[in-house]
Amino acid sequence: EPIYLDHNATTPVDDRVLEAMRPYFSEKFGNAASRTHRFGWEAEEAVENARKQVADLIGADSPKTIIFTSGATESNNLAIKGVLAAQKRERAHVITVATEHKCVLDSCGEMEKQGHEVTVLGVDSNGLVDPEDIRKALRENTVLVSIMWANNEIGTIQNVAEIGSIAREHGVLFHSDAVQAVGKIPVDVRAVGVDLLSISAHKMYGPKGAGALYIARRHPPVALKPLFHGGGHERGKRSGTLAVPNIVGLGKACEVAAGDLAAEGARQTALRDRLCENILGKLDHVELNGHPTERLPNNLNLSFRYIEAENLVMGMQDIAVSTGSACTSGSNEPSYVIKALGGDADRAYASVRFGIGRSTTEAEIDFAADTVVKTVQRLRALSPQFEKLKKKAAEAAAARNV
Repeated sequence: EPIYLDHNATTPVDDRVLEAMRPYFSEKFGNAASRTHRFGWEAEEAVENARKQVADLIGADSPKTIIFTSGATESNNLAIKGVLAAQKRERAHVITVATEHKCVLDSCGEMEKQGHEVTVLGVDSNGLVDPEDIRKALRENTVLVSIMWANNEIGTIQNVAEIGSIAREHGVLFHSDAVQAVGKIPVDVRAVGVDLLSISAHKMYGPKGAGALYIARRHPPVALKPLFHGGGHERGKRSGTLAVPNIVGLGKACEVAAGDLAAEGARQTALRDRLCENILGKLDHVELNGHPTERLPNNLNLSFRYIEAENLVMGMQDIAVSTGSACTSGSNEPSYVIKALGGDADRAYASVRFGIGRSTTEAEIDFAADTVVKTVQRLRALSPQFEKLKKKAAEAAAARNV
């Protein structure tokens, strides 16, 4: 069987999650908005239970702060477009970062076309944005800072607490795409001071097609214009019949993650480090992308010089990995995230993301490392660039001996 090491792209639905969802496809099939009979009451009760499970995982002070969506893309669109569209001023300003997910960058770009202003900040070589750069970028018309909690490609965890403090200090809303963070590392929205937070079920062993947006209770309340109209569901923030089975799955996934968070985080960190050490110990000209320590426990992103990542991935039929974000995998362009770190095009084209999961074993990690090493060596043997490098190294060694 192939070894799946692409858990940052998606995860299999946990058996406990599947069992929780199962009755709501056929036995308890009611519409959660049907308030006149038992079928609707059952569905509504299930939705409200899931709302509490999500709120508990992220430290929200009330289940009422959770709005259910179809996933991360919708949550990010609703947070950014909703806040900017709700402003009374015609030209509101938003600050974001060059390494954000495409649905954040594209949402900001769309609002810019509509007359709003966008500042896209750079990051350092580890993928961290300097909080002081955020402070300097603030303007009189700044209404939102949108910075992800942890990066989907390189795993770097931002200093969200300091970013939240700066936003609060200046009365600016703080939104964070926490899709990769929730369920993998501790997330406490109140401790950080985040106002809006995006969540996706399928990144944490829940079903595809389910997500949530946390909207903090504050004074004045967060003004948010909905993307959809019709019915006024989710307290008027997101109209549409609720996907009860998927919402139940998201809630159960949050409950399961809360119980496994510390132990599974430590286990996956050990596996990640073992994979990294086994590869770096046997191959030269390999670069770690992202912060060496402040990163997701399950994420490893490496650039293998003198080969193209696409060839490496295709050459490892028994290992499922990716060359970057699954949302941009159809593009032939080098990773914009790696380029934002200051990496050249060769480094960006040579980057591979490994995503460890709950089912990953030590034996699979060792097999994967061995497969990577052998495949890289085979591909480099066919590379004219690598042959030139070896020839230069041999000539330099001979000159030293003389």
